[in-house]
Amino acid sequence: MNDFVITTDSNSDIPSEYIEKYNLTIIPQYYAFGDEVFGDEKHLSPSEFYKKMREGALPTSMANNPAVIRQRFESLLEQGLDILHIAFSSNLSGSYNNVAVAAGELMEEYPGSRIQVIDSLTVSLGETLLLLRALDLKADGKSIDDITAVLEEEKLHGNVQFTVDDLHHLQRGGRVSKVAAVFGSMINIKPILYVNPEGKLVPLATVRGRKKSLSALVENMKATLEENYDKSRPVGIIHGDCIQDAEFAASQIREKLGFENIIINDVSPSIGTHAGPGALGLCYYGKVRS
Repeated sequence: MNDFVITTDSNSDIPSEYIEKYNLTIIPQYYAFGDEVFGDEKHLSPSEFYKKMREGALPTSMANNPAVIRQRFESLLEQGLDILHIAFSSNLSGSYNNVAVAAGELMEEYPGSRIQVIDSLTVSLGETLLLLRALDLKADGKSIDDITAVLEEEKLHGNVQFTVDDLHHLQRGGRVSKVAAVFGSMINIKPILYVNPEGKLVPLATVRGRKKSLSALVENMKATLEENYDKSRPVGIIHGDCIQDAEFAASQIREKLGFENIIINDVSPSIGTHAGPGALGLCYYGKVRS
C-alpha cells in the first residue's frame, strides 16, 4: 500500500502557516478583474483585493485549471504517493468536477495509484477543519479508506454561516433581487446565510445592523452545537478585510462558548468576489446541518 498525502484547494482559506507546517499541496482557484487573471503565482493581497472592490471594480471568479490540477497531482504520483483530496462544494463550483475528472484520468495513466476525492459540501475554513481532522487521523496511523469513511460520516457536522456588509454583492451573484438589495441597504438589513446539507449557500435570517448580525452568528452557532460539544476542536472565522469584527466574534465565542482554538483568516478572493468587503463567517463542528 502506497503512502499518501492530503491535499485541498485555495478556496479552503487555509492559513499559510498550516501549508508550511504540513508541506501541503494546494490546488489554486482563479479570479479576474477584467482581463487580468490572478490566482496561482500572481496574487493580490487581501487588502488590495478588497480595496479594488470598495473602489467599484467588479471581480469574477473562475474554476480551477485542469492542467494545473494534473501537474500538481502528477508531481505527487511520481513520488509513489496516493492522494486524498478535500474539494470545495460541488454545488457551488465546477472545481470538484474538474478534480474528479483529472483524478480518473491520472489513475488510468498511473496504474496502481489512487486519488480519492471528497466532496466537502462546504466552503472556506469548513474545508480546512476537515483537512485538519484528516491530518490528525493520518498521524494516528489511519489509512486512506479509514479517513475517507470518517470524513464522509462527519462532513455534514461541519457548519458554515456568515453575514455580509453590502447586499449588492449578493445581488450581483443572484442571491437577492436588485429591489431587495437597494431596500435592504437603505434600512441597514444584514442577511445571515449558511451552507445547507447539499452544499448550497442559502438564506437563514435577516437582522438590522452590523453588531446585531455578528451577535446573531454567535447565537446561531450556540444553537447548533451538540449538547456536550468538544471545546478543544478548532473553530474558523473568515473575514473580508474586517479583522476587528473577526476579533470581536472570536472574543464572543471564547466568552460565551468556551472555545480557545480559533483560526482567523481572510476570505479568499474566489469567495470574496461574491461576498464582498465586510463579509464575516463562522466555521465549526456542530449538529448535522438541516
